[in-house]
Amino acid sequence: MTGKVKSIKIKTGGFAFGSSRVSPITFLLPLCCAFLLVLIGCESQQQKEERAAKMRKLPAEARKVSLQESLESKFENPEAHYELAQLYHAEGLWAKAEYRYNIALSFDPANAEAQAAMVKLFVDSGDTAKSKNYADVYVKMVGSSAIQSLRLAMAFQKEQLDEYALACYQQALDLAPSSARINKQMAYYYLSKNDNDRAKEYLVRSFQLDPRQPEVAGELGRLGVEVRIPKAAETAGAPGQPAEKDLKMVMRHGRIQFEPAD
Repeated sequence: MTGKVKSIKIKTGGFAFGSSRVSPITFLLPLCCAFLLVLIGCESQQQKEERAAKMRKLPAEARKVSLQESLESKFENPEAHYELAQLYHAEGLWAKAEYRYNIALSFDPANAEAQAAMVKLFVDSGDTAKSKNYADVYVKMVGSSAIQSLRLAMAFQKEQLDEYALACYQQALDLAPSSARINKQMAYYYLSKNDNDRAKEYLVRSFQLDPRQPEVAGELGRLGVEVRIPKAAETAGAPGQPAEKDLKMVMRHGRIQFEPAD
């Protein structure tokens, strides 16, 4: 004779699955932990930025000690290697600087500032052939990306490597000729070289692509170009207002103005 054994479920404050009991805290605990990790991550990022700002104010030797201590706790820190390389670079310690730049790039191969600094290192150390080879490699690496080309151009400009900066700006512009941002940065490059005529050309083009750039309008005004933006252009896209595409920008007698498109 066989009998059926019934499973007994005891009602508690948790959820019952078969003969096992799962408490609500089992579901809530992972969520709380995840939330706390997010908060800790935000705080640690803020702390990192504050520490970096304080470190830049320290003497070089103190910064070295602090960076080396940081790398002892976390060696996979490309920013720390880059900053340490900059210190060695400034002191003319070429081998140590190159070693740290290489490590920074091994952890962050797309670090444009480290790439430009590496090229500058070879220029400063007198190895012009190596600097050209490295620059050519880095420029080719970003040859399919307008944004990365722009970043590398700005990094080269920061290192006062004008030949490579201009090549990268032109590469970025060739990839994205309708980018207001790239045209603006090209204009700023020429402004830094006191070539106002070329700067004006790119500022006008940038403003034509995106008239909502007060900083560009300001630079144009400083160069003697009067900018007039009708309300239709300022409120383009708003309900009941003409679309921006219904207007065209023209330059007449040194004045930029918007007119209805044909």
